[in-house]
Formats: sequence, C-alpha cells, structure tokens
Amino acid sequence: MRRRVTTDSLVPTGDEPRDEHLAQIEIALLSVIFLCASFLNFGLLLVLWKKRQQMSRMRVFVSHLCLADLVVAFFQVCPQLMWDITDRFIGPDLVCRLVKYLQIVGMFASTYMIVVMTVDRYQAICNPMVTFQRRRARWNLPVCVAWLASFVFSVPQLFIFSRVQIGPGVYDCWAQFIQPWGPKAYVTWTTLVIFLVPIVTVTVCQVRICRALQTNLYLKTQQQHHLSSRTSNVASVSKSRIKTVKMTVVIVLAYTVCWAPFFTVQLWSVWNADAPTETATFTIIMLLASLNSVANPCIYLLFTVKFPKLLRALLCMKHTDLKGSLPEEATMVSSLYLSIKSHSDIE
Repeated sequence: MRRRVTTDSLVPTGDEPRDEHLAQIEIALLSVIFLCASFLNFGLLLVLWKKRQQMSRMRVFVSHLCLADLVVAFFQVCPQLMWDITDRFIGPDLVCRLVKYLQIVGMFASTYMIVVMTVDRYQAICNPMVTFQRRRARWNLPVCVAWLASFVFSVPQLFIFSRVQIGPGVYDCWAQFIQPWGPKAYVTWTTLVIFLVPIVTVTVCQVRICRALQTNLYLKTQQQHHLSSRTSNVASVSKSRIKTVKMTVVIVLAYTVCWAPFFTVQLWSVWNADAPTETATFTIIMLLASLNSVANPCIYLLFTVKFPKLLRALLCMKHTDLKGSLPEEATMVSSLYLSIKSHSDIE
C-alpha cells in the first residue's frame, strides 16, 4: 500500500492494489483520532473563550495550541481519513496542493506553539521582571511569530505536491521530487525544523528552569530559618511554578513520544531504499503521530481543571469561575521579588 502521509517521499510508481485489511485499520484509527482531537480541543477552546476576560498568558498559549491541533485534526487527519476511504484523492489540483499545505501548517503550528509556551515559562521563572513589564494581550508577539513561521515554512508543499497521473486514467495527489537527492533533502529539512530544533530548544529551556527552581528551593530553605512569616508565601509560589513546569515537561514528552517514531521512519524510508515502508508497523507508526493533538488538551485539563467544573462550563449549567492552577504573571513576579528581596535581607 502506498503511503500518503504529509511529508512522505512518494513519486508515481503505478497503480498497485492496496491491503484492504490494513486500510480498514487505518480508517478506524484515524476516525478515533479525529473525533477525540476535535471534541477535546474544541471543548477546551470553548471553555477558554468563555473565560477570555480573565485570560492569562498561559491560557493564551494554550488557546492557540488548541487552534493548531484543530488544524491538525481537520486538515491533516480528516483528509487522510477521507483519502483512505476513497483510496484516491478526489479533487482538482488546487485542492490537492491546498490540503497538503494545510497539513504541514498544522504540524508546524502545534510544534512551534509548544516551543513559544516553553520559552515563555522560562522567561516567567528565570527572568520574571521582564515578563512583568510585558503587556498581557490575547495576541502576543511569540504567538504571531509561531503562526507566521508555520505558514511560511509550509510553502514548499504547494510546489512539491500536485495531482499526478499514476496509471491509465488514474490520478492521485502525490509528491514529485528531484531525484535522487530531493526526497532526502526535504524530509531531513522538515525533521530538523519541526522536530530536532524545537526539541533542543525546549530541552535547554527546561534545564534552565529546573536550575532556577532548585535555586528557589534553596532560598526558601534559608528563609525558613530567618523569616518564618514569609515562609508560606514562598512555598505556595514554588508549588505553582513546579506545577507549571511539570505541565510543560509532560507536553514536551508527549510531543516527543508521538512524533519521534514518525520522523524516525520518515528518515529511514528516504535514506534506506530497503526500508519496509509497506508493512503494517510502518503505517501505524505514521498515523499515531497525530495522537499528540489528542494528548495536548488532556494534559492541560489534568493539570489545571477539575472535570466536573469543565462539564458545567461547557453545558452552561452554572456560571462558575473555572479557576486554573497556573498563577497570573503579576503574582508570580511579586512573589519572586519577595523571595529575592528576603534573601538579600538575610545576607
């Protein structure tokens, strides 16, 4: 069976029959992923929209992460599902190019939103006064940069994919590369900009955040011996920051677990001519990458929202304040300032 995943290095090779049993598994798996990703991200986005008057910076990032994951659901998972049902791409050349463009836009946007969210957490914890001086806005610069980069970096898809005749009277939406280096160059480039560079960036940020938290815990221990009246204040802030870091770490780990196998088999398929691209294992690994769009809203809800409150908010049964456990930036900054000031008083 020929693969049709976003960055697959496919070129026309003739009209070969597909494995119908494997196709049924793909259809079932993609259907579940699409329904779960759509419901969870739309539901979380609706809750955040209802609380837009109390929007913190973290909630802004999560809102745009939901939007990016909805792009993945509707323009990557859904077209792939329809494609597997029909076996051929049904549509003109323009639709083919547009679908392939939006497929990778979702991949870029979801990844880069995780990156800017992690960098923002790094700034909030390691450079709190810089964060405090920023004006809180629903449309901030990092979010705009993430979306702009996603749209720009996806442009090659418009020229690589097209409606191609793969047999007598048979057409499909396939990629055409300059052989033999084209597929290797493109898949390697997408792996770098969508996976490797973002992973290195967020890892560096998380390491520095952990160091800052370790320093803060040391300051808190020192204060317990000298300023008992401020101990509870510092301790509560530390717990909030630790929960924030835990959430971002889990989001990054989920992204790594979902996408690492995908990019591994992508690289394998273009750099090794003998790669088993037609096997069920190869196919399922390709499809499971989209589970990341299901995991992201689940992680946020588990860390910040009690599910009964979420259901009440969605059903409009009770106008309660859906209170997340992530602190507002001003609270975090003022608490950090007290911690640092107390340390200087001790010295």
